[in-house]
Amino acid sequence: MSSTTIGSVTSRIRGLMKAERQDSFLTDKFIYSLFKKHAALTVKRLDEKGKLVKFSSVFETLDYVELVECDKIEAGCTGLKSYSTFRKTKLPMPMFTEGAMGPMVNSITSIDGGTACQIIRNVDLYNYMSRQNTFKYNKTKYCWYLNDRLYFANVDWPACRIEGLFEDDISVFKCNYDDKCKPRQEQSLNLPDYILSEVEANMLKDLGFELKVPEDDMHDNRNNLR
Repeated sequence: MSSTTIGSVTSRIRGLMKAERQDSFLTDKFIYSLFKKHAALTVKRLDEKGKLVKFSSVFETLDYVELVECDKIEAGCTGLKSYSTFRKTKLPMPMFTEGAMGPMVNSITSIDGGTACQIIRNVDLYNYMSRQNTFKYNKTKYCWYLNDRLYFANVDWPACRIEGLFEDDISVFKCNYDDKCKPRQEQSLNLPDYILSEVEANMLKDLGFELKVPEDDMHDNRNNLR
C-alpha cells in the first residue's frame, strides 16, 4: 500500500508539467479534481475485470458511524403503510467510489459485526419491496443513500460499521486515526502503487503529457491479483 499523500501527488503532477511547459499553472484544486476523476475511472475498470476482489487493502473501515432516529417522511418512505422504524447517519456520508455494480461497499454491519445490512440503489426500491405480500418474511436489513446520508429501515443500532472504498475525506469517522487532524492535502491515499501510477499517467495524458504505463498483466504479476 502506498504512503503517498494527496499533496505529494499534486506537487508531482505540477512539477512534471512545469518541466514540460514553463508557462504551465495548475491549482491544487484542479489537480485534485483530476485525480478523483481518474482514480474513480481506474478503480471501476479494474473492478469490472474482477481485479480488486482479492485486493482487500484498498478498502477502508469506518469503525463507528453514529445513527439517529428519523421519521419515514425524511427517510423517503411516505407511502409505506406497514410499521417500520428508521434511522439515519448523524453526519453526511463521504461518497463511495462507484464500481462495476454500484457503490464499492464490502460490508455494512452492526458494531460487533453480528448483523449485516444490505445497501440498495435507492429508497424507491425499498418502497417497492415493502409493498410485496412476502416482504413480511424478509429478515434482511436494508439501507440506502438519500440527501448525503445513509438511511436504515428497522434497525435499532446506535451506530454501524462500514467497510468500503471512498472518494472523500473519511477522517471524521475514524477512531484514533493518524490523519484525523491533518489538512486534506496531507492525508494518505489508500491506494496501492500500481493504481496510483496508472492514475497519474492518465492525469498527465489528460493534460497533454505522455507517460508510459505498464500493462495490466505486469500489474497483476507484481501485486498477485490473479
